[in-house]
Amino acid sequence: MSDVYDSAFRTILNDCSRLILPVINEAFGEHYTGKEKITFFPNEHFIAQQQEGEQKRVTDTNFAVMGKTRKTYHWECQSTSDSRMLIRLFEYDAQIALDHGESGEESLTVEFPNSAVLYLRSSRHTPDSYRYIIKTPGGTVQYTIPVMKIKSYTIEEIFSKNLLLLIPFYIFTFEADFEEYESNAAKLGALKDEFQGIINRLEQLEKDTVIGEFEKLTIIELADEVVKKIAARYAKVLQGVDSIMSGPIIETKAKKAWNEGMQQGKIAAYFELIKSGLISIKDAAAKLSMSENEIQQQMTAMQA
Repeated sequence: MSDVYDSAFRTILNDCSRLILPVINEAFGEHYTGKEKITFFPNEHFIAQQQEGEQKRVTDTNFAVMGKTRKTYHWECQSTSDSRMLIRLFEYDAQIALDHGESGEESLTVEFPNSAVLYLRSSRHTPDSYRYIIKTPGGTVQYTIPVMKIKSYTIEEIFSKNLLLLIPFYIFTFEADFEEYESNAAKLGALKDEFQGIINRLEQLEKDTVIGEFEKLTIIELADEVVKKIAARYAKVLQGVDSIMSGPIIETKAKKAWNEGMQQGKIAAYFELIKSGLISIKDAAAKLSMSENEIQQQMTAMQA
């Protein structure tokens, strides 16, 4: 999977970890409240393979949730499906079980994690679930691995079910129509309206204290990073959606820069925003009631 998508998934899990709980509820039918303690484990595992020695594998995430009972989970985020996904998943699960196993002189006790896969792209051939069937001398064990697909969720479902962790990847829902958006202004406008609606709803959740400002900005910033990657070859889509998603980020950074610059004065604070590329000279001039030439002259004087 692209490093950008992989990084976005791990970042939102680690920085906004409680957002995974509604997703677990959706996939496994749990009833976590969002207040449970989450403990993350190392993602690196060393798997022994014949004729190849040990190979380092990195899982997307591996953690435990302390609810009424302690349960471990392993999630993989995939941009596309492939024939070896289930094999890799089992290798990871077996190694996770061994890493947390208990061994004695006469016994070894291992517990496999509750695993699931999130597909960013999917087709009619993408399975709705996987299944492990493990035949042992003591009997056969089998269980289902839930599969979630971004395309299966409307934005209404994402918000109603509190699946906010999926928002950074929601743009994948529209990927097949990027070429049409490039040539159809009306449809591109509708796409921008869709993402403006997402921003508005996240801001309302912040006002209602359902999420914090940090969580809101993390969701938006990661969504913007994913958009920049997936729409890199579609200039109008990229510019249109990026202009919507970057707004709240710029506004928050501007407020921070303003607060930090209070002692240096209003003009100095705006100069810092200009140098950081967060605001243009034209916009700063309008805010300060100065001409663009005056702004440039004072910036030159301050840098001398």
